Amino acid sequence: MSTRAAILWGTGEKWSVEDVELADPGPGQVRVKIRATGLCHSDDHAVTGDMPTPLPLVGGHEGAGVVEAVGQGVTRVAPGDHVILIFQPPCGYCRNCARGRSNLCLNASLQEYGASKSFRARGQEIAATGDLGTFADATVISERCVVKMDKDIPFNVAALLGCAVTTGWGAAVYLAEVEPGDNVVVIGSGGVGVNSIQGAKNAGANLIIAVDTVEIKRQKALEFGATHAVGSIEEAQALLADLAPGRGADAAILSVGVGDGSKLGEIVDLTGPAGITVITSVSPIASDSVNMNLAMFTLTQKTLRGNVYGGVQVHRDIPLLLDLYRQGKLKLDELITQTYTLDQINEGYADMHAGKNLRGVIEFSA
Repeated sequence: MSTRAAILWGTGEKWSVEDVELADPGPGQVRVKIRATGLCHSDDHAVTGDMPTPLPLVGGHEGAGVVEAVGQGVTRVAPGDHVILIFQPPCGYCRNCARGRSNLCLNASLQEYGASKSFRARGQEIAATGDLGTFADATVISERCVVKMDKDIPFNVAALLGCAVTTGWGAAVYLAEVEPGDNVVVIGSGGVGVNSIQGAKNAGANLIIAVDTVEIKRQKALEFGATHAVGSIEEAQALLADLAPGRGADAAILSVGVGDGSKLGEIVDLTGPAGITVITSVSPIASDSVNMNLAMFTLTQKTLRGNVYGGVQVHRDIPLLLDLYRQGKLKLDELITQTYTLDQINEGYADMHAGKNLRGVIEFSA
């Protein structure tokens, strides 16, 4: 069938919205009519070349929509079901899944990024971000890549649980292990960082200090649960020295758009003994060094962790987060600063780079 999608043809180019051919769902696959998709910074890393990505590429990995058709052997969903798309589908039986680390599933397709070839354009097969390709009116994906949801959840809200909300929330709750009374610093208060703030708040944190150079994001951080918002790491350090002398932060979470290893030592230094630092930010693939005092890191028994999908278990945590949303304990509608059409995708990313959005969302017609 024919549909429309936003394709990145080359590094440094703009997204090109054009007609594409979409394959029929094969065995174990489903076709999903996309109703909303988030404009995540991760897709922009393909544009800048920070991450090696197969090109050309149909972008998008934060999506929600309606199942239109299913292939042979599909049992998880049926036509008409509302679903959230996930880019790191767990198999459920490998060693990591069995140990509660399904975000690191050994059989997931992350190492085959873009391997799915459901799209064709200009006479060639086109890869898809995370084997999803949600920057399209419709996509064909594995049934493992969908989580069924109740029909009372708005699609624009649901789409963000495909990445931003789960990654940010899990960074605080699971990877930083925030507990009641903890002090937490979140560096970067965009679409992912504010969800780390929400996670820390729900986990019972005492101080939650948001750090961002953009004033509107500092204001939003306070609305999402931060107790303080400052413009620099130095200001956060001074605030901790005043409010938690000799203790510092129990956790620091780095959530800026692009990571910088030269700043890592300053961030680790925000934490006190046994502090945990979580790196959510993606750094350019060529980055291979960090600047930090290893002796003090060792002697204060600190921990440094990466972040894949917030350490969440999607089939457990997505329903949990939706329940918190229904109860008014998780702000999701407020994450969406601006909505766009697919044809406005480049405008949406320009707004992201200008610091205008917590999260921009593309909405599609029914």
